[in-house]
Amino acid sequence: MLLVKSRELKSLGNKNSLKSWVWILLSPLFLASNEASAQVESLSNPTSIVSIFLSLLLVIVIVFALALLMRRFNVTATGNGQLNVVASMVAGTRERVLVIEVGQEQHLIGVTATNINHLAKLENPLQKPTSSSAESFKDKLTQALAGKIQSGINSTKGATHD
Repeated sequence: MLLVKSRELKSLGNKNSLKSWVWILLSPLFLASNEASAQVESLSNPTSIVSIFLSLLLVIVIVFALALLMRRFNVTATGNGQLNVVASMVAGTRERVLVIEVGQEQHLIGVTATNINHLAKLENPLQKPTSSSAESFKDKLTQALAGKIQSGINSTKGATHD
C-alpha cells in the first residue's frame, strides 16, 4: 500500500512534497488504528473475555506467591552495618522476639503490631550466624542458576551441527 502511495506522490511532483511526506509518515498510524478497531470487536467474543480474566488471575496469583516467598525467606533490606538482627523468633501471630546488635552490644527486644519494647541487654553476646537466610537463599539461587547455565553451555559444546 505504501508503494502505491509512494508512486502516486512521485507523480504529483514537488509542489505537494511536504504533504506527501506527512502522509507517508502518518499512514502506519492510520493502519494501526484500523487493526485496533478490529481487535476491539473481538473483545465481545466470550472466549477472549475468559482469556483476559484468566491472564489477570494468573498475574495476581504470581504476585501473591512472590509475596509469600519473600515472607517465608524473610527477605528484608539490610542496614548499613551499624544495626543488625542477630536472631529472631516468632512469639505469636503478630509478635516477635529479636536479638539486635548495636555497635558491640546486643539487646533483646519484643516487637508487636503496635509496640517495640526493650526487654534486656545481653551480657553474653550470641554468636552471629555465618550467613543470614536471605544471603544463603541468594547464594543457593546463584549456584543453581550458574549450574543450569554451565550445563547448558556444556550441552551445546557437545552437540555437533551438520
